[in-house]
Amino acid sequence: MPIFTKPIRVYFSPDKKLHESLRNILGFYPTHISLYKLAFRHSSAAQVIKKGVKDSNERLEFLGDSVIGTVVADYLFKKFPFKDEGFLTKMRSKMVSRQKHNQLAIKLGLNNFIEVNNERHGNKTSSINGDAYEALIGAIYLDKGYTFAQQFILTRIVNVHIDMDEVETKEVDFKSKIIEWAQKEKKEFRFDAIVDGASSEDKQYSIQLLVDNVAVGNAQHFSKKRAEQLASEHACTVLGI
Repeated sequence: MPIFTKPIRVYFSPDKKLHESLRNILGFYPTHISLYKLAFRHSSAAQVIKKGVKDSNERLEFLGDSVIGTVVADYLFKKFPFKDEGFLTKMRSKMVSRQKHNQLAIKLGLNNFIEVNNERHGNKTSSINGDAYEALIGAIYLDKGYTFAQQFILTRIVNVHIDMDEVETKEVDFKSKIIEWAQKEKKEFRFDAIVDGASSEDKQYSIQLLVDNVAVGNAQHFSKKRAEQLASEHACTVLGI
């Protein structure tokens, strides 16, 4: 990733400190700093700007998630030319899991930039760090273009922070893991949709996983299947399986 000379605009920017901090983490100076500020603004700290839409990072998160998925799919397709679709799908799922994105966000230090209202957010288990990471990629894509975002993901993330051998052997289908565990332990389980994304304001599904009528996992996502997988991942951590 190239290191750029400090642009003149940075010297006179009221966000000079943020520019410098992001340069140290990302390896480049943002052009449109407002995108990056938005990427770190959690919905709990956002204001409604139009017809229920908030100036939060949720739209950037949606975009970044798609960019990451495309880049990773292309990378895996080329890296493993003789592997079938099932293998590639599992590998992609491991590389873009919520747990992985949360870990990456912490490694990059993004948690230090997140703007959140703790009173409104409460103590809910969430993927706030991973969401910020996805939103950051969305910001980079809009600020610098797809090719730049692709190179950033490959050179600064995949090559530095992801051990492909570990990814290949790591368990990832948490929903199947929960099902197998419940059958073995003779436990009853179910997924409840606390919020239906089709009718919710932010279009996200809120899924809760209950085992013997006790909530052990919850998650939110724009995809119902992904939300169930994330809730299962949370439950695996809680249950120690």
